[in-house]
Amino acid sequence: MKQKIITASDAAKLVGDRDVVCIGASAGLNCPDFVLAAIGERFRSEGHPRDLTVFSPIAAGDMYGIKGIDHLAQKGLLSTILAGSYPSGPSSLPSPAIWEMIGRNEVAAYNLPSGVMYDMARDVAAKQAGVLTKVGLDTFVDPRLDGCKMNEAAAKRGEIVHLVEFGGEPWLHFPNHAPQVAIIRGTTADERGNISMEHEGAVLGMVDLALAARNSGGIVICQVKRSTASGSIPTHRVHVPSTLVDYIVVDPEQAQATEISYDPAISGETRRPLSSFEPEPWSVEKVIARRAAMELMDDSAVNLGFGISAMVPQILVEEGHAEAVTWAIEQGAVGGVPLTGFAFGCAANAQAIVPTPQQFTYFQGGGFDSSFLSFLEVDALGNVNVSRLAARPYLTAGCGGFVDITANARKIVFSGYFMAGGLRVSAGEGRLRIEQEGKIAKFIPEVSHVTFSGRRAVDRGCDVTYVTERCVLALKPSGLTVVEIAPGVDLERDIIARAGTPLFVADDLKLMDERLFRPERFGLKLQDRTGTKPQSKQRAA
Repeated sequence: MKQKIITASDAAKLVGDRDVVCIGASAGLNCPDFVLAAIGERFRSEGHPRDLTVFSPIAAGDMYGIKGIDHLAQKGLLSTILAGSYPSGPSSLPSPAIWEMIGRNEVAAYNLPSGVMYDMARDVAAKQAGVLTKVGLDTFVDPRLDGCKMNEAAAKRGEIVHLVEFGGEPWLHFPNHAPQVAIIRGTTADERGNISMEHEGAVLGMVDLALAARNSGGIVICQVKRSTASGSIPTHRVHVPSTLVDYIVVDPEQAQATEISYDPAISGETRRPLSSFEPEPWSVEKVIARRAAMELMDDSAVNLGFGISAMVPQILVEEGHAEAVTWAIEQGAVGGVPLTGFAFGCAANAQAIVPTPQQFTYFQGGGFDSSFLSFLEVDALGNVNVSRLAARPYLTAGCGGFVDITANARKIVFSGYFMAGGLRVSAGEGRLRIEQEGKIAKFIPEVSHVTFSGRRAVDRGCDVTYVTERCVLALKPSGLTVVEIAPGVDLERDIIARAGTPLFVADDLKLMDERLFRPERFGLKLQDRTGTKPQSKQRAA
């Protein structure tokens, strides 16, 4: 039996110049950081490997100690990177090295939908002709706009996606990128190379990436926490079989997720009592999340994204509706209570943790009832940007699964502040107070990066709502329409005059429920399966 366990430095020597390397991770979650660090160290000492192309469906690493892709962010080591997302964080922290390289055009950088990237891994493994999809049409993914390119270096390198006609309709075609190396992660490896993932908060797409490398004639390196004797792992717990694993690197100190060494609740090994979830502190963001929660339908399947929307499950816990909906997160958790902060992407008390590529198939085909997401800016057509912030690019991770999720969603609720740049607002006594107005409009004539196409959503009849602290807007065929305003807000002064683009106003304009603006529980009642909203709203004067 081949000895598969090797050191991280020996694993780094297996990566050759100009190799395509695919990496399985989701920020700090499941990140094979020990192996990536060894590759970076080898380059510093030997100058090899050089000119790598990295294929990373979800960001590898974070800004809080798990460097991930930043180990490889050295001039000469990387030539090209295709990633669904990139490490991101607050402006109080220094920019990740990979973002600095992108800004200096030292690497040709592309941002692709995460689900499409997993599709690409599957298709290259099956010797298919690449991915043919409508996901990304009329967004920055479309070559008629940006074609996924993030910088001038990518523009010089060329297209990675093409607009084609098939069956008389427009489609996007993503050609194959065959990897020579796959670097994945699990929890336990036996002597033969069978991998289990009992301590992981998600299984991600490790099998798909391993298949892509194996079937392309490449190698698979798997980082694990521990090793065991052959046959020790129960058959049904083997996630990656030995036939797909060439080498194993053991890192007993690998973290489960960002700043989380190990929490059995994240990996579904224990269940947390609902009483253990602390209520969200009172804030205007909580007001927005509460109003978003009012759009939920009882007994529905709901996708959840990052940002303010990530607070909505906690609102349901506080209001006694913890199990009223089944949440679905792109990393693979189904059901339970999605976690916020560093553990985002995981869920406590999940019903199931499915592979990420299958979760994306569910999303891309619109199998769920609604999606709760966030926005950076919105334009006159209802387009949303969450993927680019030119002034400080690392404040957003890129598109991630956003484009996959919204492509065929039936109902989308976007949450965010109406203004930015010094905005100070407070909520209490049933009303909103704007203490200092923001300097930057977030509703503008044209977004700088189209992550969501409002026109396509309208054409296919998608129900789109934008929830802010001072008003609620709906995307209608005529355009963005204010349908509710907060108590204490003046429609003309605080909304119409502050928007950077003209807004329509509904004939039956209503006041947002004043209970949203009080810190005590507000008595949330979900919509029934017919979509009827039980809350009565006062007609705005």
